[in-house]
Formats: sequence, C-alpha cells, structure tokens
Amino acid sequence: MKWVSKLDGIWGFALWDSSSRELILCRDPLGVKPMIRTILPDGTLLFASEVKAFYGHPDFVARPDIDAIAIRLAYEYPFDRTTLFEGVSQVAQGTIETWSLDREGAAVLTGIARYSKDTVDPQQGLDLSRQSSLLLESLREGIEDRMMSDVPLGVVLSGGLDSSLIASLAKDVADATSHEAPACWTVAGSEDNPDLISAKLVANHRDLEHHTTILPEDSFWKGLPNFVWHGEDLDVTVLFWQPLFEEMSSEVKVGLCGQGADELHGGYERYRNLHDHSMLVGNRLKLAGGIDTSQLPKGFGQPWVDADIYPDAHFSSLESTLQFELDRGQLSNFQLRLADRHSMAQGLEARVPFLSSKHRGISHRLPMNWRVSGHREKIALREAASKSSLPSEIVARPKLPAGTATAPSMVNEVVGELKSHALEWAEEYGALAPMLRDQPVMALGMRIFHALHFTEGGASRARNELMTVLDDVGSWP
Repeated sequence: MKWVSKLDGIWGFALWDSSSRELILCRDPLGVKPMIRTILPDGTLLFASEVKAFYGHPDFVARPDIDAIAIRLAYEYPFDRTTLFEGVSQVAQGTIETWSLDREGAAVLTGIARYSKDTVDPQQGLDLSRQSSLLLESLREGIEDRMMSDVPLGVVLSGGLDSSLIASLAKDVADATSHEAPACWTVAGSEDNPDLISAKLVANHRDLEHHTTILPEDSFWKGLPNFVWHGEDLDVTVLFWQPLFEEMSSEVKVGLCGQGADELHGGYERYRNLHDHSMLVGNRLKLAGGIDTSQLPKGFGQPWVDADIYPDAHFSSLESTLQFELDRGQLSNFQLRLADRHSMAQGLEARVPFLSSKHRGISHRLPMNWRVSGHREKIALREAASKSSLPSEIVARPKLPAGTATAPSMVNEVVGELKSHALEWAEEYGALAPMLRDQPVMALGMRIFHALHFTEGGASRARNELMTVLDDVGSWP
C-alpha cells in the first residue's frame, strides 16, 4: 500500500482482498472525504460515508455520544475519530485500516497504519517575497490539477480572499490551457450584502460568468430540517451551503472551494486572541461538569486519540493551535465535513485546492508572524494574492465569519424568535443542559438533530418546515 502515500487528491475507499479475506479502509491525508464505521452486536462491520446509510440496517440503532457532543459544544467541532453517534467512529485522516473475520465470522480490526501526517514546521530566515510567489504558484498548480474533470465544473465564490483567489487563478489556468473558464456561484441574504458585492467585483474584474441567488426570507424556516438531516451536526448558522450547492448542481457537478486556507494561513479571529479563546472553551467545559477522561475509549482503533482535552495546553501558542486543530478535528470534522455532506447531498463534488500536497508543504514552513501579527491575518497569503490579478480591495479585505455574514438578518430572526423555546428544550438534555443554555443557537440545533436522527421516522420529516419538526420530538435516548 506504499502507493497510497504518493496520491494527491481526496478519497475514502474500501478494498476487499478475496484471497486473504481482508478488508482495507483508507481515507485521504486530511480527511476531505469521509469514512465512518460501526460494529453491530453480532460482529457485523458497517462502513459508509455518512451515518444515515446505517439506518437501512435493521440492527443499527442511532444513539447520541454524550462525550463527543459535549466536546463539540465546547470546541465547536468533534474530536479525533468521534462522531456525534455512540459506537460510530471515523477512519482517521491519512490512515489505512485492515479488517479480517474471526472464526465466528465477526469483524476484527487487525491493523492501522498512518501513511501521512501534516506537521506545522515554521522556518526562520525565509524571504517573504520568494515564499509568497511559491504559495501563489503552488495554489495555481493545485487548481489546475483539480480542474481536470469529465463533467462541468464551477467555483464557490463567497467574495472573501480565499474563494476570490481560487476564482481568479482558475481563470488564469483556463486562459493558459484548454480548460474552459469556470462560472462562479454566490448566495446572500440581500443585494447589499458585503460578500455579494465583493463577489460581483471579482467576477466582473476577471470577466467570469457569475450566478447569484438572493435567499428567500423563509429559507431558514423551510430549510433547516433538511440541512441538519444531511449535515448530521448541530450548527444551523451555515445553512447557505445547502442552497449554494443546490444552485450549482443544476449546471455543474464539481465545485472548487476555498476551505483549508484559514487553517493553513491563520485566518480565524480566535488566532489573534488565543487566551480568550482558551478561556471560552474552558468555561464551556466547566458548564458540562467536566468530562471523565478515564472512561473515554481511546487508543488503537478507538474513537479518541487520547484524553488530552485541556484548552490551556492546546492554545498556548499559534503553532500549537494550528497543529492541534489539524490533528484533532477542526478541519476534518467540521469544515471539510460540512462541505462534503452538503455538496454530495446535491450530487456535487467539492474540491479544495488549498489542501493540495505542495501548497500544504509550503504553508507549513511559514513563520508564525507571516500568518498572524497583531490584528493582521493571512499575511503571507495576502502577499501572494497581491501578485495575482485580484483587485487590491479584495486582497486587503478582512475575513468575515461564514453563515452569519452571508445572511445575518435571517440567522438573527430565527434565533431571536426561538431563543426562549431553545432554552426550555435545553433542559431535556441532562449533563449537556448547562452548555446548551449558554449557547441557544446550539440548543436549537440539538432539538432539530434530536428530532431527525434520534426520533423514529426522522427521515420522513426532513423536508418538513421547521416548527413541524420542532414539535415532533421523541424522548431523549
């Protein structure tokens, strides 16, 4: 299996070797594509790309993993190989698992090999101009590779630096090759949305076909159940992914996305104030009453890598933070899972050029102060972007939070109207109740998640309107 380490792409695959009666499960280096598994009481191994696939087996029962949900509420993403479902684990990113059958025909995990691991390794003495040129060229090469497609391809254009850079470089690639210049897609809550205005600027500047959609005012009321059903998560603020991919899928089957840039180049606001972020996560964990780390199933083949869930250690420096988030799930278990779930729900494959092996390698060597310095973020990437054909306004544009920036009034309306109910619903969730009271948006997400994934017949209600779903919830498992 040494050939796997030479691949540069995204995958989750299973191979059955009939001669040795051995099953191989493998996932790409950063976990862009999902791969989950569970073992039934009779020893049957089920594996798939999403938990909903298991619902078709009569012996699978969906139950919540309380520890995994508590961590998800505290850190804002699940850890390690956990999912939010008890007994359902992920194949880790960059990993090969081998499975065999014992004498009774039960599945047995026989080996785990990590063939790829990204390491944040900042180097000193580098030249910013030279490294920014390398960043730009490696990203262009990654885009060119990912524009190879037998089906129509487009670009997700949010108007931020990352997606704008991809759209612009994709146009450069098309101009220099036989590729057709890809069209771009943007959704927003209103015509005066800053993201939409910036996206239009980029598309016009680079002469790119641009499809724009203004979300209907009732988008959240009508769309949240289906969004949570497909997403298998609690976050309801980023619903824009669903209509975006739905619009794209009517004309293309592959979409280039800007995900991964923030993790590589220091784009998130929390990176500029790690002390406060550490305190925030720590206080959330205290609300949960602490987690009994001695009881976590950890180690070989288990959901948890280890019991180290102490934010003051994870977020002690920017370097430790970036490494921790790469290793423990912020990218694979939230950002990448989000795009994959909602793109594939529409029959569209999301590709992520920022995570090409060459661009990652160059990015990992950047000094920390080329990523974040004071209130500035993505410093090296912005230097690279300044050498592209992007308008200077886009190169200098600060990052805005996804979801709430796309449709802020819609998010606020739903949360505001349902907040009192969400606080009441929070009381139903035992040890999780204090955390949910502290995060009413997540309490709302939990209620929808509960209604669809832990209440009988959830699949049949996924396309119902929000209030219908919220009123039809079974007892907490």
